[in-house]
Amino acid sequence: MDSNLKRCLGQMMKGVQVVASTHDGLTRAYCSHWVMQVSFDEPIMLASISPKHDTHALIEASGWFTVSNLAADQVDVGQYFSYPGRKFKHIADEYLVEVNGLPVIADCISWIKCEVTEKLDTQLDHDLFLARVTEFGEGRLGEDALLYSSRHGWRKSGDKAREPGRSVRDELLERLAAHESADATD
Repeated sequence: MDSNLKRCLGQMMKGVQVVASTHDGLTRAYCSHWVMQVSFDEPIMLASISPKHDTHALIEASGWFTVSNLAADQVDVGQYFSYPGRKFKHIADEYLVEVNGLPVIADCISWIKCEVTEKLDTQLDHDLFLARVTEFGEGRLGEDALLYSSRHGWRKSGDKAREPGRSVRDELLERLAAHESADATD
C-alpha cells in the first residue's frame, strides 16, 4: 500500500468493539474497529472480518455474532483481543462473560447480538457480514467510548466538539432563510 495513502487512512478514528461468536461449545472473539450500523429503521450492522480469524468460521457456522462496545478504560481488553487468542493461550477468560447465553465483554458500554442475513465475499482480505440486530443490552452507558486509529492509536471519546450554547444547525437555517429572502427580493 502507498505510504501516503496509509497515513491518510490512518487518520480515521473509529469506535472499538469486541466481536464474538459460539458454535458447538467453542467461543472465540476478536477486537475490531470495522463494525458499523448501516440502517436505522431496521437496525442492520456491517462487520468486516478476515477469513483467517478463527471467529470467522464460528460466525459462518452459527449464523450470528455479538458486538461489545468498549469503554475508554478497557484498552487492556481491546489489546488482548487484538491478537489471536492462541498467542496468549486463552488466559484472560475473565474478559468474556455470558449474558442470556451470549458471549459479551464484562463491563462493556453496551452489547448487541446480530443474526447474519448475508455474507459478501469481497475476494479481498476481509469478508463483509450484514446482520440484523436481534438482542441488545445496556452496560455502562454514558461512559467515554474507546476509539482507535492506526495513526494515533488508542484514544478516548468525551469532549464535545461544539461550543456550549452554540447551534450550528440554527446558524445554517438562519443563513438559508436569509438566502431565500434575498432570492425572493431579486
